[in-house]
Amino acid sequence: MPLKLEMKMGDRIIINGAVVEVASPHAKIIVLNQAALLRGKEILSEEQAVTPATRVYFALQSAYLFPDFAEQYLQQFEEFVEQYRLACPSAGEIVEKIKDEVSNGQLYRGLKKAQELVGHQQGVLHEFEEQLLAMVDDDIEGESIESGPGNESASVTDATPS
Repeated sequence: MPLKLEMKMGDRIIINGAVVEVASPHAKIIVLNQAALLRGKEILSEEQAVTPATRVYFALQSAYLFPDFAEQYLQQFEEFVEQYRLACPSAGEIVEKIKDEVSNGQLYRGLKKAQELVGHQQGVLHEFEEQLLAMVDDDIEGESIESGPGNESASVTDATPS
């Protein structure tokens, strides 16, 4: 069954490793046969793969788009996904789903699951940030209590000549 895509100027798509950018106001593309295809929102550049989860995604994306080098990229994927699982055990279920899709040769479906891993990572980092801010706030409040108004007035009174 053909895949019909409607795209706007500047949209990008990768088809079998070739980057295609729309140069006119509107474009309709019909893909008539099986192809490795990623649309703009699904594409991650190597420069953007800077976190553990995005490295997992990029390695899997590369294996999907460049089947001649899939073995190399899948080895990287295995390393990155295991590192992520060890560092963040709460992602175990997502990691298993990704690995199941990959082991069944469903790299595109694995990529979709890897997007969930990136979302999981964002959630973990957000939660960590909130905890860190709460700790900093607690420390600041603790310092305020120690040097609060009662202590300041005592030191001022002590310093005032009688």
